[in-house]
Order: sequence, then structure tokens, then C-alpha cells
Amino acid sequence: MSTVYDFKARQINGQDIALSEFRGKVMLIVNTASECGFTPQFGGLEELHKTYAGQGLVVLGFPCNQFGAQDPGNDSEIATFCQVNYGVSFPMMSKIDVNGAAAHPLYQWLTAEAPGLLGSKAIKWNFTKFLVGKDGRVLKRYAPLDKPASLARDIEAALAA
Repeated sequence: MSTVYDFKARQINGQDIALSEFRGKVMLIVNTASECGFTPQFGGLEELHKTYAGQGLVVLGFPCNQFGAQDPGNDSEIATFCQVNYGVSFPMMSKIDVNGAAAHPLYQWLTAEAPGLLGSKAIKWNFTKFLVGKDGRVLKRYAPLDKPASLARDIEAALAA
């Protein structure tokens, strides 16, 4: 049986990272976009990061251009955008696909572990969020409309577990 620790990702700076480096931490994994109506959620994600990182939360952003071509830039452009506009200091990963044949293996696993509405495995839009517990298992999936601040109670419970 898999956990999030079985996966690797490429950071936005081009270096690979094993997600096992976050073993024992709570993770919030989010597919992001720079030109989306939900893009201001970067600010809320950064607030969660600032509030809970010291207690063991890791926010991971995965840029994706599959929804309305709303993240067309390259990794360097995306990194600059996130830093300049939202002060993002949580780890951002290299741009990936979250749906389809080329979907990143992490997202294939996340969507199988926590299907969406009516059992749908597909990610429907930018800023779909997955909360992963300290044991590396998916606790909950959140819709793009769910603002980061609304996840605080669940994050606190996961951190306390």
C-alpha cells in the first residue's frame, strides 16, 4: 500500500526531492495557477504556511496549465510571480499535469486515494487541495472553492494527531 512518501517531485528550481523528506509532517498539496480567479488563494496558502510550518505543516504547490491554460509561464516565471505577488515561501514544484495519461504519479495516487464528487478521480480545476496526515495517507480532498483559511481546523487536528 502506497503513501505520499513513495513519490518524488521536481522542485521549481529543477532539483528533485523525495517526499519522504517530509515524513512525520502534515502536507497540504495544491495544484496552482498564476492566472486563475482562485490565484489569490496563494495568499491564504502562504498564511497557512506561516502559521503552521513551525508545528509541522508543509504546503506544496504544483503549478498546472491544464485548466484554461491559466499557468502558461515556465518554472522561473511562475516562481517569480508567486514570490513577487504573494510572497510565497512554501515549496513550489515544477509545472506538471494532474489529469490524463501524463498526470504526475503523485496526482494519480492522490486522486485514487481521495476521489472527488460522485467518485470522480479527475481534478476539476486549479487549487484543488489534498490534506495528507503524518502517516503519509490522504485525510481529505478540498474543492477549489474551499478557501485556505477554511482548512485551519482540519490542519490543526492533523497536526495534533
